[in-house]
Amino acid sequence: MEHSFSLEQKNLASILSAMQPICTKRTTLDVTSSILFNTGHKEIILKSTDLEISLQQSCFAQESNIEETRSFLVSGKRFFDLVKELDGDLKFNIQSNQIVLHSGPIQLSLNIKNADEFPSFPERIENLMQIDTALLLEMLNKVAFVIPQNNSNPALNGLLLEITNKEIKMTTTDGHCLAQVISKNYSLSEPKSWLLPRRAVFELKKIIENVSDKSIFLGKCINQLVFSGDSFNFFTKILNEQFPQYEQILNKDGFKKGIINKPSLLKSLRRSACLLSGQFLATKFDFENTNLQMSISNKEIGSLHEQISLEEFNSDEVTIRFYTPYLLNGLQAFEQNKVNFYLNDSNRPIIFESNEKDIDYIYLVMPVSPSYNN
Repeated sequence: MEHSFSLEQKNLASILSAMQPICTKRTTLDVTSSILFNTGHKEIILKSTDLEISLQQSCFAQESNIEETRSFLVSGKRFFDLVKELDGDLKFNIQSNQIVLHSGPIQLSLNIKNADEFPSFPERIENLMQIDTALLLEMLNKVAFVIPQNNSNPALNGLLLEITNKEIKMTTTDGHCLAQVISKNYSLSEPKSWLLPRRAVFELKKIIENVSDKSIFLGKCINQLVFSGDSFNFFTKILNEQFPQYEQILNKDGFKKGIINKPSLLKSLRRSACLLSGQFLATKFDFENTNLQMSISNKEIGSLHEQISLEEFNSDEVTIRFYTPYLLNGLQAFEQNKVNFYLNDSNRPIIFESNEKDIDYIYLVMPVSPSYNN
């Protein structure tokens, strides 16, 4: 008996699109370029893995006559390239070594392979907590941009996820900047911490941006973390490197508090960045009472000098230099127009903080030595 089922093109194309960064990555196994299909009577399960991250998604089968589960492999990229050019309901017939696809007057066929060589997925997932999807996405957005791509220190190429009996915390750093977001809405009786690879963080972000699930389950299985929704499981291996001890650098003892208008500062920083012309030049910041003086000089382009009013800064004058793109990147993640900042001296970092709805956000930038401009 010929096995057949129908799937809605838009839903299938969305799933295949999410799997493309995984099935197109080169690995030690050629089989990972394929997507595994598990066909059941009413549910079709698709799986993709690159041995570091894995994605399992399911979709509802229409007009299915399948009574027994059948598994097979199909080229992940080629299948996606074909499906995205079709419309409406797609009917599939599974033959001995081919899958035949019908879309209106169009008929296509692709060779399929035996599924035996495909890496197995973990079966037992221990769910640890359920997190609001919008909050999880917001937390990831506030820290993910700091993760470097190929830092010589492998421990920096990831996101540190910590859960204690009081809060959930995410921390990232590239050695120049540090971002941290904390929510007290979630906790575990037994503290846990994991270092997630950069790829996993960004692929997870893309997945949850495109789901309608109101909450996501966080779980673990063997040496992997699992993020699960109603129709997907996203698996990621954990980095074994030791994330830097960051607590001391966030210590604000001896620091003076100030308040600055974020929109005004962002505009000034963008103007300053226009004079960089791809060079690593420091901008000079003079903080004194209620004023901030900014200045930068690029002998090849020109110079800039301007003043910004501070909402508050009760301290002696502090002169400090920063590379403006570092400041820009983090300040854009703050929602409030008035941002608290903390300063000590020219050798210590500037620390920005805000207490937003459900989360606390911290962004730290290290100063630049004046010698960089010479």
